[in-house]
Amino acid sequence: MPDKKSLFTQIPKIDDILNEDKICQLLMTLPRIIVLDVIRKNIEEIRMQIAQLSEEKINEFQLRYPELLEKIIRDANEKDKMSLTKVVNTTGVILHTNLGRALLSDEIKAAVWNVASSYSTLEIDVKTGKRGSRYVHVEDIITRLTGAESALVVNNNAAAVLLVLSTMAKNKEVIVSRGQLVEIGGSFRVPEVMEQSGALLREVGSTNKTHLFDYERAIREETGALLKVHTSNYRILGFTEEVGLKELVELGRKHCLPVIEDIGSGTFIDFSKYGLAKEPTVQESVAAGVDIITFSGDKLLGGPQAGIIIGKKKYIDLMKKNPLTRAFRVDKMTLAALEATLKIYFDEEDAIKRIPTLHMITMKVEEIESKAQRLKELLKQYKLPCSILLNQAFSQIGGGSMPLVELPSWVIQIKPNQISVNELEKRLREYRTPIITRIQDEQLVFDVRTIKEEEYALILNALVDVMEIKKGDSY
Repeated sequence: MPDKKSLFTQIPKIDDILNEDKICQLLMTLPRIIVLDVIRKNIEEIRMQIAQLSEEKINEFQLRYPELLEKIIRDANEKDKMSLTKVVNTTGVILHTNLGRALLSDEIKAAVWNVASSYSTLEIDVKTGKRGSRYVHVEDIITRLTGAESALVVNNNAAAVLLVLSTMAKNKEVIVSRGQLVEIGGSFRVPEVMEQSGALLREVGSTNKTHLFDYERAIREETGALLKVHTSNYRILGFTEEVGLKELVELGRKHCLPVIEDIGSGTFIDFSKYGLAKEPTVQESVAAGVDIITFSGDKLLGGPQAGIIIGKKKYIDLMKKNPLTRAFRVDKMTLAALEATLKIYFDEEDAIKRIPTLHMITMKVEEIESKAQRLKELLKQYKLPCSILLNQAFSQIGGGSMPLVELPSWVIQIKPNQISVNELEKRLREYRTPIITRIQDEQLVFDVRTIKEEEYALILNALVDVMEIKKGDSY
């Protein structure tokens, strides 16, 4: 009768495993340290398994060597995979924060790769041969699109607000409506950003109503600026009132105080022209005479993560000299992606077609229904053990943008027969190319608004694999 000591002797040596043909082939593609770590981990797991065996279970233990080798190969390949990788977004949330928000246009890949894979003109003036500024690559195009005097780009909009306040109102009071003290996301709140900047918060009005006289009464010698924050990630409805931009700008000029506006999401497109709710545009803020405006590059703009600051040149010039600008600066890949995205905006109709965020937001429901029909027909070609239904639903813009907007959409609803819907969701989420879905009414929902048609085959293959269906079992 075997005992634990004899079972321990069955554990193969690391050198013997490394000399196996399959492992030798693996070592030709993966770093030795990864393979070695995986082998050690698997051997330790076997040791622990043996150590925990009860007396009556000792006879049942079998070490299956071929299966161990296959597991080592799978584990090593999994460990070598990139942690940051592509997923398929079937949730219908266009700007999904957890999934990287805005998709960049396929057409700008060449421009980004050309800069990323080569030396570039990042900080050299090729006309003079002297050191230049990285910001010139996007400043001109931003000012042309918005009508602003000057522009500066940092790594995100929270950094933009922090830099602006640090430059323009450090150790001074900044007046802001109580109804605009929003939480940006990830527990970062406007009052906390202001505190870090060195500016002093001066709240006026109430949560639902703030009047012009509230601002005027609060102005005193210690006042450094007037701040307006666009509540892009929530709405207060009903008995409400807020001060318009033009009124605030007039008040600022009357008292020689700069007016700062944080638009948040920021857009160059008037979405009301496409049947959606009106969202303030960056150009409208410039036209209203706001001194400094901040907004995101990776939300409604549809570009890479960035914080864009535009406005009066005298203030932007001061920000460029602020030491925080160095800490918040963007790299060459961000600048290349932003410049290439912004160039598409010179033709709005072209931008709607070519910038994925804009295209998905403005997509007609008839186009979405046709996409959903094609996906359903593809899935129906295989004997998947599940029900497959086509239904109407609503998509969301996400990313804290236009929170009340529901976009009519079409979805595929799948209800598995042999496993739970939660298990199917888990298997798809852990697939080699993760398929991120949502569960509603005990069914898995695939909203085609956020699915590229070239991803249909990937979704089909994933469903076939995780449901363990042979591809030959077609109708």
